[in-house]
Amino acid sequence: MFGLQHPIVLAPMGGVSGGHLAATVSNAGGLGLVGGGYGDPAWLRTELSCVKEETRRPWGVGLITWSIDRSVMDLALSYRPNAFMLSFGDPRPHATAIKSAGCKLICQVQGFEEVRLAQEAGADIIVAQGTEAGGHGGGRATLPLVPAVVDAVAPTPVVAAGGIADGRGLAAALMLGAHGALIGTRFCASTEALGRDQSKQRIVAAHGDETQRTRVFDIVRGYAWPTTYPGRALRNRFTERWDGHESELTIVLEAERDAYQAAASEGDFDTALVWAGEVVDLIKSVAGAAALVAQISAEAETQLRAGAKLMR
Repeated sequence: MFGLQHPIVLAPMGGVSGGHLAATVSNAGGLGLVGGGYGDPAWLRTELSCVKEETRRPWGVGLITWSIDRSVMDLALSYRPNAFMLSFGDPRPHATAIKSAGCKLICQVQGFEEVRLAQEAGADIIVAQGTEAGGHGGGRATLPLVPAVVDAVAPTPVVAAGGIADGRGLAAALMLGAHGALIGTRFCASTEALGRDQSKQRIVAAHGDETQRTRVFDIVRGYAWPTTYPGRALRNRFTERWDGHESELTIVLEAERDAYQAAASEGDFDTALVWAGEVVDLIKSVAGAAALVAQISAEAETQLRAGAKLMR
């Protein structure tokens, strides 16, 4: 659809997928998506100006559907992205404006109620996100969800997300019937990603069994996420203290919020949040995003050829 050289899409991660990272992925032959997050206008102007300046390849932007402000969406559309991704909520109220602006509408789904809404919105591409993903998500695993969505929405292209960080994962996604993979955590640990080096090193050092789906970071940061979308993050002292004790956290929220904000500003990730998926086991270093796109694609091609030989 976008004439991509590699079937790799950068997940639009808020605070991580800035304009430079998105442009780097697009210039490398994938599709870079700027993570608009909760829609801070000043941040969006900076990052969207950056991606516009740094690439002439297709690129896009993503926003969190339940928190969209129309003025923020209009701001993003004014930069004329090629794609606009909506995640976590009903995309239908926003679809007409996006498609009328000439954007391809990408809708992320975690289950079949969201599939229905995406189809009614006229999604051009559907991202099927499994629970292995870092950050917010639903409860279904990638392996069974992706082919089920592929079958349900054909001929609409499907992109697989959740638990994909290398060429093996991309090859698996293609064999499930997806047209490509949306990759997040692997690009969190890239040189172009926004964020502190300490958080990137935490991802490199972590194992998948050190991730946890939790609501405590949303509570302490004051974000009213629907309870159906907990977030997968690295375990730390904060999750050890408060996960499973959310009602107690709300009682002492003011003091805990001050302490949390201080930790975040100081880069203290024993307390502060690092979103990460189960694929952290596969991430051994911080690397350049362009090299990652090329490496993941080449690995996938090798895996697909090797797999074909096993069927003879």
